[in-house]
Amino acid sequence: MSGEERWCVVTGGRGFAARHLVEMLIQYDLFSVRIADLEPQITLSTEEQNGALGHALKSGRANYVSADLRDKPQVLKVIEGAEVVFHMAAPNSSVNSQQLHYSVNVQGTKNVIDACVELKVKRLIYTSSASVVFDGIHGIINGDESLPYTDKPLDSYSATKAEGEAAILKANGTNGLLTCSLRPSSIFGPGDRLFVPSLVAAARAGKSKFMIGDGNNIYDFTYVENVAHAHICADRALASEQEVAEKAAGQAYFITNMEPIKFWEFTSLILEGLGYERPRIKIPAFAVMPIAQVIEWIYKIFGPYGMKVPQLIPSRIRLLSCSRSFNCSKAKDRLGYAPIVPLEEGLKRTLESYPHLRAENQPKREGPSKASICLGSGKVADTLLWKDKKQTLITLLVLVAIYYNFIASQSTIVTAASKLLLVVSVFLFIHGNLPEKVFGYTIEKIPMSYFNLSEERSHQTALSVASSWNAAVNVLKSLCKGNDWSLFFQVVISLLILSFLGAISFQTLFIIGLPVAFAAFYLYEKNEQAIDSMFLEALSLGCKMKSDITKKVLGSKKKD
Repeated sequence: MSGEERWCVVTGGRGFAARHLVEMLIQYDLFSVRIADLEPQITLSTEEQNGALGHALKSGRANYVSADLRDKPQVLKVIEGAEVVFHMAAPNSSVNSQQLHYSVNVQGTKNVIDACVELKVKRLIYTSSASVVFDGIHGIINGDESLPYTDKPLDSYSATKAEGEAAILKANGTNGLLTCSLRPSSIFGPGDRLFVPSLVAAARAGKSKFMIGDGNNIYDFTYVENVAHAHICADRALASEQEVAEKAAGQAYFITNMEPIKFWEFTSLILEGLGYERPRIKIPAFAVMPIAQVIEWIYKIFGPYGMKVPQLIPSRIRLLSCSRSFNCSKAKDRLGYAPIVPLEEGLKRTLESYPHLRAENQPKREGPSKASICLGSGKVADTLLWKDKKQTLITLLVLVAIYYNFIASQSTIVTAASKLLLVVSVFLFIHGNLPEKVFGYTIEKIPMSYFNLSEERSHQTALSVASSWNAAVNVLKSLCKGNDWSLFFQVVISLLILSFLGAISFQTLFIIGLPVAFAAFYLYEKNEQAIDSMFLEALSLGCKMKSDITKKVLGSKKKD
């Protein structure tokens, strides 16, 4: 860069796409770059410290300013002296908070516009979203800029982005300010903290085998460097001679890789590239939507208490099942935009940037699972956890036979016991008379000692009974003291559960318990990490709610 020093500002400069734009601006040596974001100070990764950004910050060709766009004096301070502003700041799109999105995407954007007009900034380029024209119901194929803003936005992020974009385009020409808006579609690439990590989290939880919809919905994805390149193209067009600048200014532009692909094919390429299973089981969107609506309703209630934003919400279901492809002819014609990184190369670079998320690098469990430990890590555990499939199937058949012969028949205890003893006696008699080999198969004879109860086992059984009795007595002693409320509630809850189970017939208990026993422990072992995480999150949420309620109660008492 030669001559007088020229400055540009990148708002939200530590965001995903903005980081790549900052790097590109520094490499092209067109401007000194002022990076604006919320954090009090900039924290660089090792790669950034040793790269162009680190050197630019040390040399003064780039600097960092902490600023909140909702505070106009801070915005004026950030923008002062800038020739061009790349307004990329926005809250996380997955957080469906109307108040947050409006305050940043609308009010914050108006502060940026006012500051640019007041300080006579020459150019203002806004990062919008392709979702401003998408209602989540009607698919878009090769949509262009003639599409109107949707009357029914997908979520508060899309609604406020549309409002912010309209304000940006309306400001074009005010006090010499030239503006335009870019609408990138589904950005991906190195540094993404949402799309790829979410896919991997789902894969590690065993959910990657599912796809929402028929799998044929077409999508336009945009590699992050192409998004950064589009911003530079927009600035060049607005800074060009009058005819080119006037043609480019005051307009919105869709930005994509210009290579539409099936959404689930793209997803599969990422998952397979990282070593995970590709989606293959199709679930209709209409079947999942009611569940998603319930989850969103629960989030609205518990969100203020710290509940994390769920993945399965209606807006996300619509995004996963509808087509969304856009025509970039206008950006090509008026801005001179064309992708500089093809989709295949972008995918390759993306996969290479996530070595820590590869399947072979996921944390491996050491030792037996919690489910196995809970079941005693013996034959019972091997049976219920399907470690020995033959043993599990035999056990299931025996239990089903017991159910139909002794429980479903509603026999009395004496009749059922007599039938069972009769079956066992007949089996043992026939088994004892069988030859050692039948049709070439060796018949293992049951040794006589098999039914003997050894002195050691008798002693262990007696000790176990005595230990259980003494533990119950100790509980009663503690209750008598009347100072252990935790133990009291544990006893009360346990007895209530027992009384509830006692009200259920043995037949019903058997019907419910059998499938649950052979499925619940197995599913828990396979998804132990995800289930434990959900449990801890629920526990944390409960503790926070308890704390908030306690504070309110104590506060009301103080007022009284």
